[in-house]
Amino acid sequence: MFNFSADNDFSRRCVWVNGPVIVGAGPSGLAVCACLREEGVPFVILERADCIASLWQNRTYNRLKLHLPKQFCQLPKLPFPEHYPEYPTKKQFVEYLESYAKRFDIKPEFNECVESAKYDEACRLWRVRTIAGDKTEVEYICQWLVVATGENAERVVPEIEGMNEFSGEILHACDYKSGEKFSGKRVLIVGCGNSGMEVSLDLCNHNAMPSMVVRSSVHVLPREILGKSTFELAMLMMKWLPLWIVDKLLLVLAWMILGNTEKYGLRRPATGPLELKNTQGKTPVLDIGALEKIRSGDIAVVPGIQRFSGNNVELVGGQILEMDSVVLATGYRSNVPFWLQETEFFSKNGFPRRPFPNGWKGKAGLYAVGFTRRGLAGASSDAVKIAKDITKAYREDLKQKRQKVPCHRRCISQF
Repeated sequence: MFNFSADNDFSRRCVWVNGPVIVGAGPSGLAVCACLREEGVPFVILERADCIASLWQNRTYNRLKLHLPKQFCQLPKLPFPEHYPEYPTKKQFVEYLESYAKRFDIKPEFNECVESAKYDEACRLWRVRTIAGDKTEVEYICQWLVVATGENAERVVPEIEGMNEFSGEILHACDYKSGEKFSGKRVLIVGCGNSGMEVSLDLCNHNAMPSMVVRSSVHVLPREILGKSTFELAMLMMKWLPLWIVDKLLLVLAWMILGNTEKYGLRRPATGPLELKNTQGKTPVLDIGALEKIRSGDIAVVPGIQRFSGNNVELVGGQILEMDSVVLATGYRSNVPFWLQETEFFSKNGFPRRPFPNGWKGKAGLYAVGFTRRGLAGASSDAVKIAKDITKAYREDLKQKRQKVPCHRRCISQF
């Protein structure tokens, strides 16, 4: 990595990177770095926060555990410690990631927010412009760009009539830590995915009175079936059976264990859970106790919100609830369209246009990791492929001794 300082009249600093620039120091970005480090390929990894895995460290609730067994969540080159439980806690997962970064000597450039990334056709290089916390601008110039900002970069906040006039507290699930401060309060949870279910359960356990908004259909599956992880069982069956049959079997087993969820207001989609995950990215809820609280009435299931008014919430159908607080478990979205100036590889929703397993590589040295909608296992799979592809190109460059410094100087001289 070489620095090219601009004149004093300019605050931007230019940095030439011998290898790829990786945007995002979450699990996906770390996985790519580890694979590159093993191959001896240099890299720079940029992170807008002040720590690795900022989503896990700063924007998750305290009771969170991995929803899948640890063998499906480990990153390349380093398994989880043997003494970890089957479903590691948030704290354990963060400790694993920190040991992972230390093991492979991954040192991100923290507090650098990528403002834009654009491919320079004239120089055949990527220009990645960042702004640091002290307002310093840096432009990284590289041959390869790895987008590792993931599926959950920005919170999704719905627009609901009167929400700004609600007299109670409204917070997104990324700001929710524990139900302790909500004890004795009436709390409306908007969203019935894994986060909505777990927040509702946590509120129940802290003696709050949660009501969960369920606007659409949702698949609820037991976390384990016959002593095995539901996910592990599904993967095992898919080795021998087509996906639609596995979906049917999962639903039959779920009905036998959980009963008919529709009588509690949880309608199942017409599409099976695995097919829905693969085609639309909608993850089934893996129940860890919330359904029992719904059956007992400790968690109320209510329809969609019509409007807010004072401390009242009017639901679709006219029912009015008096609430103290609202938790928006309304999910996250990719932020790629806001900074990557490219429309061929990524679509408007911030995901690669080509579905898994072909969405990891674009043109002109552009790569994507962590967008498979298949969790950490999908990210790890793509990370290995990306590192292998970049390593091959990097070594070919070294072998042919391509000298591009004059071109770089022409590019940098503009600043």
